[in-house]
Amino acid sequence: MWFDQLIFALVLAVMVALLALRRVSPTMGVVGALGALFLLGLIDSTQLLVGFAGPAPATIACLYVVAAGVDRAGALDRPIRRILDRPSGSALNRLLLAAAAVSAVVANTPIVAMLISPLTSWAERQRIRPSRVLIPLSYATLLGGMLTLIGTSTNLVGSGVLTSLGYDPIGMVEPLRVALPVTIVGLVVIFVLGPRVLPDRGAGVDNEVERPYTVSFRVVANGPLIDRSVADAGLRDLPGMYLVGVEREGELLAPVPPAHELRGGDLLSFAGQVDRVVELQRTPGLVFEENHHIDALDGAHGWFEVVVGPGSSLVGQTIKEAGFRSRYQAAVVALHRSGSPVDGRLGDARVRVGDALLVVADSGFRDRWKDRSDFLLIRGRSEAPPALTWMAPLSLLILAGVAGLPLIGLVSVLKAAVLGAVAMVLAGVLTPRQARDSVDLNVVLLIAAAIGIGAGAESIGIPSRLADVLLSSFGQFGLWGSALGIVIASLLLTELVSNAAAVALVVPMAVRAAEQSGGDVRLFALGATLAASASFLTPIGYQTNTMVYGPGRYHFADYLRLGIPLTLVVVIIMPVMMSLD
Repeated sequence: MWFDQLIFALVLAVMVALLALRRVSPTMGVVGALGALFLLGLIDSTQLLVGFAGPAPATIACLYVVAAGVDRAGALDRPIRRILDRPSGSALNRLLLAAAAVSAVVANTPIVAMLISPLTSWAERQRIRPSRVLIPLSYATLLGGMLTLIGTSTNLVGSGVLTSLGYDPIGMVEPLRVALPVTIVGLVVIFVLGPRVLPDRGAGVDNEVERPYTVSFRVVANGPLIDRSVADAGLRDLPGMYLVGVEREGELLAPVPPAHELRGGDLLSFAGQVDRVVELQRTPGLVFEENHHIDALDGAHGWFEVVVGPGSSLVGQTIKEAGFRSRYQAAVVALHRSGSPVDGRLGDARVRVGDALLVVADSGFRDRWKDRSDFLLIRGRSEAPPALTWMAPLSLLILAGVAGLPLIGLVSVLKAAVLGAVAMVLAGVLTPRQARDSVDLNVVLLIAAAIGIGAGAESIGIPSRLADVLLSSFGQFGLWGSALGIVIASLLLTELVSNAAAVALVVPMAVRAAEQSGGDVRLFALGATLAASASFLTPIGYQTNTMVYGPGRYHFADYLRLGIPLTLVVVIIMPVMMSLD
């Protein structure tokens, strides 16, 4: 047995080393380790497949679909704007508090993706560098995600590992027992220290100057902008965006006075930077003039900038005449022309050589057209795809069902997630292809493989040995000391490898440590799981940390400024909560 344990430990050590050195992706590392253990005969077929047969991977896949539907509908955009439009003194703290709360029921990755642009724009209006607000955003969503079972995939992995060890799965709000005080104190630390310790990084300069684009929006009939003045609707003083004119029943009004009242069907023409175009399209009550073309696109899609070449068949034709959508499987939403602005409707503008177009297309657009003469340049952009704001209430209702039905005991978390994913498709918020594309299969495979490794480690007795070592080192300090050792082990591993891999290794050890020391098994398992989510020290420890790295112009060590105090909060509070009777 000891020889098998040694070989098993060596496989895990190689996996940890490769992941820590970033030589392989987390998915490849964990799945590769699981396959190696099976080929070496250290785990059997049941342990190999236990993670794939369990509820965690399917639950996470369905939650990806639900989160994509909420994001696609722009359901959180209007509340975000209301929060940021309040007096600036407390707007940031209110937004971070709201982001933490929403992260308890929606995956934090899409939340951060949705908030980066509006929060950066707000910071610029308040003369605040984005570097002072984006790390707090990431950390607030990490803290909020700890609060419920579905707040983060790490909690679902921990539940899966715990189930594979013969215990009941983690309940929907059971993480509150350990996470609530950590989240509250952590948010206070962010509010107090964030503005003081984070650096004032410059906004930076892109290699090429942002081109001013012309874009047209329709006012939605019976939407929230009807009978509101331009100024009251917040369309007058937009950073990086200028309202050029309003067309109503063929009559053009330019310039537009602030008191002009909007009506359904009004055509609003704006000129501004491309990132502002992307942000403005998420305003409730506005849709692109060419929105019907966007709706006709199937599958996951995003933004591209293209420059028309001299050999393009588009030259001399209007976008409508050229049949752009059917020809390129893409929709034009904005146009930039050097030297002279574009007057009138975008679809009626005749394309010239050198015109830059902002288009919405599927991910294969670049590969299909990069070697053709139609476009001189094709550049993908990272902003979120256009939102279907009229679907926002429905998507929120579906989300409420996913979170609420398990809470009141009507269905399991898995059934609620499946119902939510199916509802998003049947309601038309997502097409079947968009739902499929929203699932990150790498994460699903990573989670399933991590559960298998945890089950295999338990069967061969490794967690018991590690628990013995842990208790001999920290057990002299009693139950609190054992809990402290579990938290420290989880924190270290989650920075070295992935969250899922850390949970797979530490939860079995936490269970055995609790059994041997007389602690509460569920509290120890929760502590090990939640500590693996507390990745505050590096930009590569968690996806949201990486997402804000570029927009905030951060340096690697900047994360330590706020990350060290937050990690200390975890180390001090979590072992106390784990050692309660």
